[in-house]
Amino acid sequence: MQEAPAHPVKAPATPQLPSRNRLAGVATMVGSGLSNQTGAAIGALAFPVIGPVGVVAVRQYVAAAVLLAVSRPRLRSFTWRQWWPVLLLAVVFGTMNLSLYSAVDRIGLGLAVTLEFLGPLTIALLATRRRVDVCCALVAAAGVVTLMRPQASTDCLGMGLGLLAAVCWASYILLNHTVGRRVPGAQGSAAAAGVSAVLFLPIGFVVALHHPPTAGAAGCAVAAGVLSSAVPYLADLFTLRRVPPAAFGLFMSVNPVLAAVVGRVVLGQHLGGPEWAGIAAVVGANALSILTSRR
Repeated sequence: MQEAPAHPVKAPATPQLPSRNRLAGVATMVGSGLSNQTGAAIGALAFPVIGPVGVVAVRQYVAAAVLLAVSRPRLRSFTWRQWWPVLLLAVVFGTMNLSLYSAVDRIGLGLAVTLEFLGPLTIALLATRRRVDVCCALVAAAGVVTLMRPQASTDCLGMGLGLLAAVCWASYILLNHTVGRRVPGAQGSAAAAGVSAVLFLPIGFVVALHHPPTAGAAGCAVAAGVLSSAVPYLADLFTLRRVPPAAFGLFMSVNPVLAAVVGRVVLGQHLGGPEWAGIAAVVGANALSILTSRR
């Protein structure tokens, strides 16, 4: 603690972020969300040529290149206590993207991202014991039931892949927390991205051998990696310095809506009234939980 000054001075005003910085942060959040979902949609355009596995492989390579270049982890200094959560994070990172893109291929971008979003929503709701969070959980559950209502045309495998992505995202959050405590800065995340890229090297080789990528497909896959990995990562670093965490979390809950809109514009994937109602229930549950939370 600092000692009081010898002579009384006027207390400084509470620092406020300039309005330009706040506006810049909000604009960056919007751009990051649109970039993330647009990248996923553009990556889906390459599915007919190299499939979801090929697109995910390229995305892992791009994510590793960006994170390793920015963080420059000192891998030789890592102990086993630091390495094992990093290795688990690498497996979860790859599985999360693979299950999500496979779900997008089967049930569309909007529904896949909504189901995946249940992962962080579940973590947030389990972290508190407020009655309002119980209500939020029930609203989110109702939204999921609406989205996954059994019909003759229901793609159960696609829904299951979306839920697997949700489990992976929840695991990703918990593992990132552990890695962040044991490895300084973003070195742990960068190392995990690098390991995941190495694991996908033979997968990418097999895909390229059996399904030679065209220039257009390769370009779409690279664009997906840049727009869905590099841009959001750098944008989040910029945004969190200018926007309160609660506002950041609230905006993140809108991603399923952005995904549905981008899926319709870019991929021509139309959703009916029940699907929009389910998305609104999941987004609303998260928004209500954040808005009513106490610090």
